[in-house]
Amino acid sequence: MEEKRKHKRLDLDVNVQLERLDEAGITTLKYVHVDVTDISRSGIGFKSKAALETGTYYDAKIQIWTKEVVDAVVEIVRRTQTEDGYSYGGVFIGMTDTDALKIDIYQIFNDL
Repeated sequence: MEEKRKHKRLDLDVNVQLERLDEAGITTLKYVHVDVTDISRSGIGFKSKAALETGTYYDAKIQIWTKEVVDAVVEIVRRTQTEDGYSYGGVFIGMTDTDALKIDIYQIFNDL
Protein backbone atom coordinates (compact mmCIF):
# COMPACT_ATOMS: atom_id res chain seq x y z
CA MET A 1 0.00 0.00 0.00
CA GLU A 2 1.45 3.35 -1.05
CA GLU A 3 2.05 5.92 1.67
CA LYS A 4 0.09 9.08 0.81
CA ARG A 5 0.92 11.05 3.93
CA LYS A 6 3.27 14.04 3.80
CA HIS A 7 4.58 13.38 7.30
CA LYS A 8 5.66 10.12 8.90
CA ARG A 9 3.29 8.69 11.48
CA LEU A 10 4.48 8.20 15.02
CA ASP A 11 3.32 5.65 17.53
CA LEU A 12 3.47 7.17 20.98
CA ASP A 13 1.94 7.25 24.39
CA VAL A 14 -0.09 10.44 24.56
CA ASN A 15 -3.25 11.62 26.26
CA VAL A 16 -5.81 13.59 24.27
CA GLN A 17 -8.74 15.63 25.50
CA LEU A 18 -11.23 16.66 22.80
CA GLU A 19 -13.72 19.48 23.18
CA ARG A 20 -16.33 20.00 20.45
CA LEU A 21 -16.40 23.31 18.57
CA ASP A 22 -19.71 24.33 17.01
CA GLU A 23 -20.38 26.66 14.07
CA ALA A 24 -20.52 29.75 16.27
CA GLY A 25 -17.02 28.98 17.54
CA ILE A 26 -18.37 28.21 20.99
CA THR A 27 -17.12 25.06 22.62
CA THR A 28 -19.55 22.57 24.02
CA LEU A 29 -18.32 20.79 27.10
CA LYS A 30 -18.06 17.31 25.66
CA TYR A 31 -14.82 15.71 26.64
CA VAL A 32 -13.99 12.52 24.81
CA HIS A 33 -11.48 9.86 25.86
CA VAL A 34 -9.44 8.55 22.95
CA ASP A 35 -6.61 6.06 22.47
CA VAL A 36 -4.07 7.49 20.04
CA THR A 37 -2.89 5.03 17.39
CA ASP A 38 -0.55 7.40 15.58
CA ILE A 39 0.34 11.06 15.28
CA SER A 40 2.30 13.28 12.91
CA ARG A 41 2.66 17.01 12.55
CA SER A 42 -0.25 16.98 10.07
CA GLY A 43 -2.75 14.75 11.86
CA ILE A 44 -3.74 12.12 14.36
CA GLY A 45 -5.25 8.65 14.33
CA PHE A 46 -7.19 7.41 17.33
CA LYS A 47 -9.82 5.00 18.61
CA SER A 48 -12.79 5.87 20.78
CA LYS A 49 -16.10 4.46 21.89
CA ALA A 50 -17.68 7.87 21.25
CA ALA A 51 -19.46 8.43 17.93
CA LEU A 52 -17.91 11.56 16.42
CA GLU A 53 -19.14 12.88 13.08
CA THR A 54 -16.80 13.45 10.15
CA GLY A 55 -16.47 17.10 9.26
CA THR A 56 -16.69 18.21 12.89
CA TYR A 57 -14.01 20.16 14.72
CA TYR A 58 -12.52 19.63 18.14
CA ASP A 59 -10.19 21.65 20.30
CA ALA A 60 -7.58 19.08 21.27
CA LYS A 61 -5.21 19.20 24.19
CA ILE A 62 -2.55 16.58 23.52
CA GLN A 63 -0.20 15.69 26.35
CA ILE A 64 2.99 14.43 24.77
CA TRP A 65 5.87 12.29 26.06
CA THR A 66 7.55 15.27 27.76
CA LYS A 67 4.30 15.97 29.67
CA GLU A 68 3.95 19.21 27.69
CA VAL A 69 0.52 19.95 26.25
CA VAL A 70 0.12 20.65 22.53
CA ASP A 71 -3.00 22.63 21.61
CA ALA A 72 -4.54 22.04 18.20
CA VAL A 73 -7.83 22.12 16.35
CA VAL A 74 -8.61 18.74 14.80
CA GLU A 75 -11.03 18.10 11.96
CA ILE A 76 -12.43 14.56 11.89
CA VAL A 77 -11.93 13.36 8.30
CA ARG A 78 -12.38 9.58 8.60
CA ARG A 79 -14.47 7.25 10.76
CA THR A 80 -14.51 3.47 10.61
CA GLN A 81 -16.63 1.25 12.85
CA THR A 82 -14.67 -1.33 14.86
CA GLU A 83 -15.69 -4.14 17.20
CA ASP A 84 -15.35 -1.95 20.27
CA GLY A 85 -16.15 1.52 18.93
CA TYR A 86 -14.67 3.60 16.14
CA SER A 87 -11.35 4.31 14.51
CA TYR A 88 -10.78 7.93 13.45
CA GLY A 89 -8.48 10.01 11.33
CA GLY A 90 -8.11 13.68 12.13
CA VAL A 91 -6.25 16.51 10.44
CA PHE A 92 -4.66 19.31 12.45
CA ILE A 93 -5.99 22.58 11.09
CA GLY A 94 -4.71 24.80 13.85
CA MET A 95 -1.36 24.16 15.48
CA THR A 96 1.49 26.52 16.23
CA ASP A 97 4.85 25.95 14.57
CA THR A 98 6.32 25.46 18.04
CA ASP A 99 3.91 22.62 18.81
CA ALA A 100 4.47 21.02 15.38
CA LEU A 101 8.20 21.19 16.06
CA LYS A 102 7.73 19.24 19.31
CA ILE A 103 6.24 16.37 17.29
CA ASP A 104 9.08 16.63 14.74
CA ILE A 105 11.70 16.45 17.50
CA TYR A 106 10.10 13.32 18.93
CA GLN A 107 10.12 11.78 15.44
CA ILE A 108 13.87 12.41 15.12
CA PHE A 109 14.56 10.68 18.45
CA ASN A 110 12.15 7.86 17.59
CA ASP A 111 14.07 7.16 14.35
CA LEU A 112 17.46 6.84 16.11
